[in-house]
Amino acid sequence: MRFPVVLHSDDGVRYGVTVPDLPGCFSSGDTFDAALDSVLEAIDLHLEGLVEEGMDIPVAHAIAEHRANADFADGVWAAVEVDLARFEGRAEKVNITLPARLLVKIDSYAKAHGASRSGFLADAARAAMR
Repeated sequence: MRFPVVLHSDDGVRYGVTVPDLPGCFSSGDTFDAALDSVLEAIDLHLEGLVEEGMDIPVAHAIAEHRANADFADGVWAAVEVDLARFEGRAEKVNITLPARLLVKIDSYAKAHGASRSGFLADAARAAMR
C-alpha cells in the first residue's frame, strides 16, 4: 500500500514527516531523504501497534484528499510504499467460483501488471472495501 506523507521544514534542511492516514504517526530526519527513510520505520511500528491491539489497518487515501487540510499547508507531499503482508496474517487457501471468461480477464490483467491472480484479487478486495 502506498501511504501519502507530508513533510515540513522550518529551515529547508531538516524535515518533520506526518502520515495523515495514520493519526499519531510522525517522524523526522536531518535531510529530505533521511526523513522519508525514518517515516517508513515509524509507519511499520505504528501498524505493528494497531495489529497488536486488534485494530484494522487504515486504508490510505489519495494525496488530493488530504491537501484541503490546513494542517498540511505549505507541506511537501510524497508517497511511501509499505508492504502490508506481514500485518495481514498467514495466507489461507480458498475455493471460489468465477465465470471462465472473467477468470481469463483477471489472469491476463494480473500478468500484465506483474501480479499473481491471488495478489490481484486481494488488492481488488481491499480497494472495494475502502
